[in-house]
Formats: sequence, structure tokens, C-alpha cells
Amino acid sequence: MSELSKIFGSNVFTDAVMREKLPTAVYDAFRNIIDNNLTLDPNLAEIVAGAMKEWAMERGATHYCHWFQPMTGLTAEKHNSFISTSKEGKIITEFSGKDLIKGESDASSFPNGGIRATFEARGYTAWDFTSPAFVKDKTLYIPTAFCSYSGEALDKKTPLLRSMDALNREGLRVLRALGNKTARKVIAYVGAEQEYFLIDRELFMKRKDLIFTGRTLFGARPPKGQEMGDQYYASIKTRVLNFMQDLDVELWKLGIPGKTRHNEAAPAQHEIAPIYNVVNVAADQNQLMMEVMKKVAARHGLACLLHEKPFAGVNGSGKHNNWSIGTDDGVNLLDPGPEPHKNTIFLLFLAAIIKAIDVYGDVIRSSAANAGNDYRLGAHEAPPAIVSVFLGDQLTDIIDQIEKEGEAKKSICSTKLEMGASALPVFARDITDRNRTSPIAFTGNKFEFRMVGSSASIAGPNFIINTAVADILHDVADRLEASGNPEEEAKKIIREYFHEHKRVIFNGDNYSEEWVKEAERRGLPNITNFVDAKRTLIAEKNIRMFARMGVLSEKECLSRYEILMENYNKTIKIEALTAIDMVERDILPAVYRYIKEIAECINQVRATGIHIILEKREKLLKDLSTLAVSAEEKVAKLKEAVNEASSIGDVTAQGIAYRDKVIPVMQSLREDIDTLETMVDSKYWPIPTYGEMFFGME
Repeated sequence: MSELSKIFGSNVFTDAVMREKLPTAVYDAFRNIIDNNLTLDPNLAEIVAGAMKEWAMERGATHYCHWFQPMTGLTAEKHNSFISTSKEGKIITEFSGKDLIKGESDASSFPNGGIRATFEARGYTAWDFTSPAFVKDKTLYIPTAFCSYSGEALDKKTPLLRSMDALNREGLRVLRALGNKTARKVIAYVGAEQEYFLIDRELFMKRKDLIFTGRTLFGARPPKGQEMGDQYYASIKTRVLNFMQDLDVELWKLGIPGKTRHNEAAPAQHEIAPIYNVVNVAADQNQLMMEVMKKVAARHGLACLLHEKPFAGVNGSGKHNNWSIGTDDGVNLLDPGPEPHKNTIFLLFLAAIIKAIDVYGDVIRSSAANAGNDYRLGAHEAPPAIVSVFLGDQLTDIIDQIEKEGEAKKSICSTKLEMGASALPVFARDITDRNRTSPIAFTGNKFEFRMVGSSASIAGPNFIINTAVADILHDVADRLEASGNPEEEAKKIIREYFHEHKRVIFNGDNYSEEWVKEAERRGLPNITNFVDAKRTLIAEKNIRMFARMGVLSEKECLSRYEILMENYNKTIKIEALTAIDMVERDILPAVYRYIKEIAECINQVRATGIHIILEKREKLLKDLSTLAVSAEEKVAKLKEAVNEASSIGDVTAQGIAYRDKVIPVMQSLREDIDTLETMVDSKYWPIPTYGEMFFGME
């Protein structure tokens, strides 16, 4: 066995471990529950708990925890030891089926959007037995969902699991109506590419903005950024490569199949991408990946930055969400096959997805909205805020044929690519080019949702996409089941959906001004900021969709909106207060020390009677003083704007105030401070510069 085979999944309670540790009858029964979406038998859970405890303790675990994903955007855990006492007072170890299935937490202490009052504390964590448990830091981690005492979702995972059920239910109905009797499940799969920055930890600790907000609130552009294009895919620096190698091993131990690693476009920016997994497992693994990345980085004297825009003037970081759907017997429903024009099932699911993106594009856009992504989307480094779909030449041609002739009779085929040198191979060219500017791009057998921010949980975007697609498939299934000829009805639906919803299909340059105008002509929404995006979550049509599919009730939608708006408001407030603190306590004192030095220099030169350099020194003194006074005035305005916004009781009105009143003053203050950075002697400047952070590592 290779070393990699020994490492991979060694700290995960995998299917292979279950098969080894459980009696055959118990394993088969438990596997049947997972495979067929059946209700968990508590008696089985008791046996599984015993095997899980034994396995975890073999790996040094002394504690267990229910690991969940509250609406903070982070993960949460409360550790309990396996230790108990016998009647004789001796120490024994225990872990029951009840301990495994259910945990309790203080629901009112987590964001809940008014669902829980302070005096209503009880909340529950419930074992997600489809996502494998794992051992980390001598603790058994059990992936769970989190709900209130009355059952409302208070986390990222619960709606994701519900959306998976909805997609499975409606997808199976479609397949059954078209004669598929073998598939038992329709499953959403995801591979999430994770972008991030690495900088020296000592420099990180000298920047309050990075510590408190995750992004730099100030920082002048260095002489060199990413304009040379020499960072992307470049040779990886030794220190970074050591981190990447260590990270791979830690992830592999946890069963996370990290596959691709490389430098990204911006200096100090990198990417890691895993192999696909079932969407809830992929979401758990991505959360775990972000935690491990930060820990491993610290071990190497580095800081891992996951903010969407940690540095102005260079590309920010996203998380490309590669989404596909398939069956439990291995069929990818988004695989066009060699002749996609004849592949009715593929075209039907494709048409349903196109309609879902058109009808629910606003709430799909909202799924990628957070405070950090407002600085990234549409900045010629990420897709714009207009939701559209890139399909490429082959599928667009098929849709054109269906539009003009009622059906497609041919598919564009792949061609050979010759590079003109005998030493180079001839190989098949892909059917179509890629489009990096598209928010949602079809890339051969999946859709790449490129809008998601690097710090975000992928549970949010995926539960919304799953639900939107399930809702449309529900209508498709109704029509197929009511039809005397499902095959003909399917073709009719394909024609109808492509014709009515083709406005979201765009294969051109999404960065261009022409597309903004064209999208407006087509009636596509251009939702450019977090506040407007999140309001779509509580639009009537979207609330109806979530409720109809059993994913979120109206109460849960309103609660979630409240939580997300509160989070945005608090984020902007923290950024503003950090900016005020840095300017008043660090930056302006340094500027005034430099001003004093310049003034003393002028006086000394004037005393010599040699006035040749006085004019330039006096101009510098005047410019520095003018900017310093301007910065002080803007700090005062920022304090006033924050106080006014903070006093507003309604979360939406408060969010609008932070967006329209606070952020513009912060940006204006930054202009003064960044200009001062370029003028002040570097020995006085109190915080590490972009140049030092970008290029300070070997």
C-alpha cells in the first residue's frame, strides 16, 4: 500500500471502517437507511455509537463533539469527554446512541433572527449520518444540523439537507415518468475551488484591519502588482510550497481529496481544489478545509486570508462552486454524451436549470452576497452582478436549431488541435471555449457558479440552487405524469423552456458595458450590492418556492434575512471602528511626527541662508498638513455616520445607512490615508505596506 493510501481518510469514520467495525447485519441495515433515505433506527445508532467510540479512542480521542454550522458563517463545537463513572466510582468510557443522535446547545446565543428569545435557550443538534464523522485534535467530530426547540433551522446545513431531499424527490419523479426504474436517488455533487492569500504572520499581526476585519482598510498600491501576469501558475515559493504540502497531508487524513494547487493571479494569492463529493459532504469538507488552512498556515509562520477582497487594486478571492446532478447508479444527468441533440433527459434537465436560473436569478444572486463580495463582483476579476449562463457553441447551436426547426438534428463535434511541431501531440479540442467572465458557466458536465465569495459557506448557494431547480422539476414532473406521451411532452417542455428563458443565456464578455445595456434590455436584474441582494430572499415568489419545496418556511426565510442583515451591519460597523482606531492612534500620530521632522528641517535650512530646497520642503509640509487635517475631518464624519447608522432599529434601514452613508466616508478617508502613505518617510509609516506583504516571502 502506498503512503498516500495509508494517509487518506485515516482519521475518518468511512464506509470501509463501518464495514470493518460493525456486525454485517448492522452495517447492511445502516447502509440501506443511507442509500434509501430512510428514518434512522435508534437501536442501530446505539451499535454505531459503540463502534465509533472504539475507533475514535484507538486514534487517541478523549472527547466527542457535535460539529455544526450556525449562521455566524463559522463552525461551532462543544466538547464532551467519553469519561463517566461506575457505581463503584471507577472511571469508564461511554458514548451512547442518544449522545450520537442528539445534542443540545443554547440556541438564543447564536444568531436566530428573533426565533429564539434570550430566555428561550434550548436548541438541538442532530446527527447528519450521511456525512462521515472524523477525529481531529484528539476529539471525535460528529457532523450535525442545528435547530431551535420548535424545529426551525438555525444553521447552514438544515436547509441544504432539505434541498437535497427536494431535488431527489422531484428529480426521481422526472426520471420515473421517462421510464427510468433503476435509479434510487438524484444527487447534487459539488467541487468547490478555494482561493486564498498567504502573508507573513508577523506582518499580519501588525495590521489591526487584517486582524479585526480580514481585509486591509488602507494601503497604497505598490510599484508592482499583478500587471505583469507573472504570479498566475508561476513557480511556487519554497515557504508556500511547504505550507501546501503540509496542508495536503492534513486534508487527506481527514478524507478531503485536495487535488489541485497553484498560484493565482494576484501576488501572494493561491488556490486549492478538491475532487467532487455529495453536496452536504462537500460543504462540511470546505468548512473544515478553511479551518485547517488557517491552522497549518500559523504553523508555518503565515496568515491565511480568506476575505473576498483583502487587498485593493489586485484580484480578490472567490470560491468557484462546480455543481452537477447525477443518480446513485453513476449517471451524470448533465453529461451531454456524444450526441447531445438526441439526449432528451440531458436537454430536459438543462432546460429546467435554465428556467430556474431565469425565474430565480435574483435569489441565486443573493446566495453569493456578503459584505466582502461587494468589493469583488464586477471588478473585472470576478463575474458581474448580473446572473447569466454561458453554454458554449455546441449547446447554443442545439438551442438555435430547436428554436428555428422545432428540434435539433445535429451536434457540433470536437475537432483535432495541431500545434505545428512534431514533438507536440495532436489531441482533441474541447467542444467549446471557456468563459471566465460568466457567473454561471456550463463546463462540459457541470455548472460552475463563479460568484461565490472565498469566505462563504457553500451550503447557502447550493441549497438555493438545489431548491430552485427542484421547484422547476416539480412542474416538469407534473406535466410528464399527466401526459399520455411523456417523451413528446418532454420535447415540448424543452422547446418551451429554451424559448421562454433564453434571455439568461449569454456567451460573450460579461465585463463589457454593452452587456450591461443588453441585460437591461432583456429585463435581467443587476443587483450590485449586499442589501439589495438579500432583500430578494424575502420576495414573495422566493418565499413561496422555499415553502413549496419544504426547504424554508416563511418564518425561517424572515429569520434568515434578519440574521444576514445584522451580520452585514455589524461587519461594516467593525470595519469603520477599526479604521477610526488605526487613523487616530497609529497613522496620524506617525504623520505628525514626520511633519514635525519636515518643519524642523525647514527651520534649520532657513537658518543657514541656503533657501534652494525650501520651496519643495514647504510644499511637502503644506500637502502633508492639508491631507492630515482632511483625514481628521473625515474621521469625525465617519464617527457621526456610524453613530447615526447604529441608532436605527430596522435592520434594512440600518443596512442602507451603512451602505450609503458609512462606506462612502470610509472610502474617502482611505484615499487620504493611501496618499499620505506615498508621501511619508517609510521609517515613520506604522503598518506594513502592500509591497512588504506581497513580496516579503521567499
